[in-house]
Amino acid sequence: MSALSHLKPASLWQLFEKICSIPHPSKHEQKISLWIQEWATELGLVVKEDAVGNLFIKKPATVGMENRKGVILQAHMDMVPQKNNDTVHDFVTDPIRPYIVTENDGDWVTAEGTTLGADNGVGLASALAVLASNDIAHGPLEVLVTIDEEAGMTGAFGLEAGWLEGDILINTDSEQEGEVYMGCAGGIDGLASFDLTFENVQNNSQAFNLSISGLKGGHSGVDIHTGRANANKLLVRFLLTASEQFGIRLTELNGGSLRNAIPREANASFVIVQDQIPALKQALSDYLATIRHNLGSIETDIDMLLISPEDFDQCWTANTQQQILRALNACPNGVIRMSDDIEGIVESSLNLGVMRCKGPKFVAMTLIRSLHDDGRLETQQMVRSVFELANANIKFSGAYPGWKPDTSSAIMKTVRDTYQDIFGKIPEVMVIHAGLECGLFKTAYPDWDMVSFGPTIKFPHSPDEKIEIATVEQYWQLLVATLKAIPVK
Repeated sequence: MSALSHLKPASLWQLFEKICSIPHPSKHEQKISLWIQEWATELGLVVKEDAVGNLFIKKPATVGMENRKGVILQAHMDMVPQKNNDTVHDFVTDPIRPYIVTENDGDWVTAEGTTLGADNGVGLASALAVLASNDIAHGPLEVLVTIDEEAGMTGAFGLEAGWLEGDILINTDSEQEGEVYMGCAGGIDGLASFDLTFENVQNNSQAFNLSISGLKGGHSGVDIHTGRANANKLLVRFLLTASEQFGIRLTELNGGSLRNAIPREANASFVIVQDQIPALKQALSDYLATIRHNLGSIETDIDMLLISPEDFDQCWTANTQQQILRALNACPNGVIRMSDDIEGIVESSLNLGVMRCKGPKFVAMTLIRSLHDDGRLETQQMVRSVFELANANIKFSGAYPGWKPDTSSAIMKTVRDTYQDIFGKIPEVMVIHAGLECGLFKTAYPDWDMVSFGPTIKFPHSPDEKIEIATVEQYWQLLVATLKAIPVK
């Protein structure tokens, strides 16, 4: 028996479990795309693929609903590949292993040591379940499944006008039941690059590797305000102190794995003259005690490990090390500004997501998010200034627009009223501090009326990712009822 076979709605959970069984990390969506196309063809549905790899599936209206406005259900087919350090898993070849866990706040589905891919696998499963159903009332229906949402929004950027005929787009990529989204943040990637220079290691030096691990990580948009620590920033802070006080000399520095995930782990290799080793170990013990005390209410499992590997022949020059560590330490991170217009919503943020040695180069990757262009530009200028002062080459790319709220949206009113009819309360109408694809869709389809809603997903983009089972059924009820309530064209 499958782990999720008894959950309701059965069709949605069965499809989600199938999605979990097919590897589909960003940039490696070929297997899931092929399965979707074969699945849709077997149902007798029209399915097309565009030049970048997005899929379009069309289903005729149910009898009596032919005159309703056309609806596009939209989801992305890729997932964020994150795993715990002690988990053996290849996201390109291995399936996700979901299971059910009962906690104080309810029953959840999570995965064994990896991200679950509920972001956006449950939304994708819901769209496919509507296509497969013979008893859901709906008008003319299309499903748009995009590629690479998590690693560059390639599918949304490449969406061409003229492929889709609908008037309304329902995005399924939101992550809090009871909230309906009418806008989202835009963003841009930053890549800072330093030239590494090396020199011979001083005599009577000993090599060490220092790692930090056990942090919770999370989504660099929706979790950025939660106080979850950034492993890159914590490690760099100690290394800078150790550089200035004990003269350590770095040979390697790496941390994080994705620019849109809060880093959970980081590590550095360095050498230190032997008479400074006792002082270094005491300083490390003091630092670990300090951050455990300061962050303990959130980061309950934080740890730092110092081991002695084989010796190194060369290390970074003092000037290279000073420039890189000071720039990383000074780089803004986390919430930059809260919104003045929407209470409790982050306006602008920055995630120092990846730092990596690549041959003769050291690179640092950041992701800036903001609800408006000026906030993005202001944060860009701060990041540029920090890295250029350190003589790094900084480039920004992949800018995508936010989704500007439309307070007169007809589909927003339909969803709000439908939610109230079903659950007896009015949902919160929100703007999300994350990069939904809706803003980019407006480029090719400026007249689309759009809305986004979904079940409750906690800690996406981390191995702690979990989806609340009860909210999936609530989300499904709302989706089915909304399709039935779409007005006449």
